Amino acid sequence: MQGLNKMNMKKFLILGIALLVTLVSCKKDVIWVPDGYGADQFVKPTTPYQPDLSFKTVVYLPSYRTIAAIDTTALESLTHVIYAFMQPKSDGSLVLQGTKENMQAAVRLVKRHNKKIVIAMNGVDSVFTTIVSNPQLRSKFIANIVSFTLQNQFDGVDMDWEYPRSNKANDVTFGIFMQELGAELHSWHRTLSMAVTAGIFAGTVKEGISKEAIDACDFVNLMAYDGIGTDSANPNHHASYGMAERVLNIWITEKGLPANKAVLGLPAYGKTAANAATPYRDLLAMGASANADEFTKDGKTYYYNGENTIRLKTQLARQKGNGIMFWEWGQDAVGAQSLIKVGFAAAK
Repeated sequence: MQGLNKMNMKKFLILGIALLVTLVSCKKDVIWVPDGYGADQFVKPTTPYQPDLSFKTVVYLPSYRTIAAIDTTALESLTHVIYAFMQPKSDGSLVLQGTKENMQAAVRLVKRHNKKIVIAMNGVDSVFTTIVSNPQLRSKFIANIVSFTLQNQFDGVDMDWEYPRSNKANDVTFGIFMQELGAELHSWHRTLSMAVTAGIFAGTVKEGISKEAIDACDFVNLMAYDGIGTDSANPNHHASYGMAERVLNIWITEKGLPANKAVLGLPAYGKTAANAATPYRDLLAMGASANADEFTKDGKTYYYNGENTIRLKTQLARQKGNGIMFWEWGQDAVGAQSLIKVGFAAAK
């Protein structure tokens, strides 16, 4: 009986050692996927959040643009890349536009150059309205945004809701949402920005951006383009210098946007008076001059921002605001003719 017990104990010991070896050897293949956010995954900073007040050079990168389709040498002229877009569902969950692989490639590229990359949120107006008006949904939405931002190494969030309106009361709930989102992002030392209309026309869209929403942001991207007819001196141009002056004046003087948060939007594309758009790189390929602002071919006149206007607008942004923003990277020219590079050089 004793011999049998010794034999059993020996077998048990051998089995135990084998099991331990198996567990150790398999450990490297175990992948833990976090399903929330907080101190269990990320260490929240203990120091106070300090806003970045330096001049910004920002570009949007839509999810349909692959890295191979853009001039990555322009990265040295940028401070921020905004990857667009993520969208909300009515239950507060998130849906990424494009592929996760493309997003990850963009994050890796930007991080290698020690620049900031931000995830942009857009989506259906009614979905945003439903979420921000419900405290429970709003809290879930914010948690999901912050979780996604942390897990995917983004440096901030850009809100592109088009548009909260003062006659729907969602201007109030949008302000509350931005305050809550900003507080949570800032506690993780992440930024919050938003894109807004030119603000030239009075109405519920212009009034839909409240002081509370502005206060929550680190910077605000002013979409000073797509404004055919807004400049009486140049009515066919969708993004004239005169329009840029008006946009900065309206947001800073009328809407109370602090000048150090104002980022002037610039187009990397042209438009005809009939509102048909063409990328800047394509206009140059068609024969347009980099030193002009309009170009006629086959009976069509295209209005765009050439290098001289980009320089003037950047100087205006230096004087009146605190940054420039381009829509969008894939439409810019490559090499020395890149408008991003021209703007960056003019900002020095």
